[in-house]
Amino acid sequence: MAPVLTRDLLGDEHLERLAALCSLEDPKPLTRLDDERAEALLPRVEILLTGWGCPPLDAAVLAHAPRLRAVVHAAGSVKSHVTEACFERGLRVSCAAAANALPVAEYTLAAILFANKRVLRLQQRYRELRAGRLWADETPGLGNFGKCIGVVGASRIGRRLIELLRPFDFEVLVHDPHLEAGEARGLGVEKVGLDDLVRRCDVLTLHAPSLPETRHMIDRRRLSLLRDGAVLVNTARGALVDPEALTEELVSGRIDAVLDTTEPEVLPADSPLYDLPNVLLTPHVAGALGLETRRLASLAVDEIERLVAGEPLAHEVRREDWSRIA
Repeated sequence: MAPVLTRDLLGDEHLERLAALCSLEDPKPLTRLDDERAEALLPRVEILLTGWGCPPLDAAVLAHAPRLRAVVHAAGSVKSHVTEACFERGLRVSCAAAANALPVAEYTLAAILFANKRVLRLQQRYRELRAGRLWADETPGLGNFGKCIGVVGASRIGRRLIELLRPFDFEVLVHDPHLEAGEARGLGVEKVGLDDLVRRCDVLTLHAPSLPETRHMIDRRRLSLLRDGAVLVNTARGALVDPEALTEELVSGRIDAVLDTTEPEVLPADSPLYDLPNVLLTPHVAGALGLETRRLASLAVDEIERLVAGEPLAHEVRREDWSRIA
């Protein structure tokens, strides 16, 4: 893992647990898998605990780790470092995406509640006027009561968000081709087609994986289906939305947006989205950061405990799921 990205990940309590479970070969993380230190450690390693910044575990790396039997990732996606060679070797793979889902869902809930209260527009308007107004007249549709929330993707984050939405007076729609209608009813939501969801919702929130088939799934046509005053929340990946069409809609002022991810990941300095009063733009902070990463480490150590005890993994990543996970 890269220490600059994972400086808060492992606390003393995690290292103590690991040392009690296993022979902890070196508490200082490897940053490379092809230097002298890695070549000395890898031949003895049976479980590799990884984090953000882990290099690819390709056939050349695995050749130096003949005893390796599991990769436990203390972060979300494993696609940047787990390779086909890992599955060919029969390695067990686990990830902490479930722990990362919680802060993303919490951020999204906050975004929905604030956006429906028209906080984006009103804070700017209040700053300009510095006086009182009948604010409901200033921003028609203000309020959360009875609003329709459209969730795209019944992923870990999507499902966690659905749980957090339950106490509120919302109608919740879900689109996910892999979600059965009966399962949707069990979640207390209505499964609908994507176009229907976009037409009906007051807030469209994206929680689908970034895959070739989901690229720009919210395109110019679908953006045009959103009702006036609707809010787009994107805490997934910027590639899910056509950036040119989204910018045009937001510049027009017809819809609002809370964007934690964009395409490109960092927008050009001259992008109008930085200054629009109907856009809240944040720099990919919805997921686990700072002390929140300790939750990722705790899940990973729990998984290592299961491995040592010979128990099934609770968060295993399987080869057959590869084509539909982020």
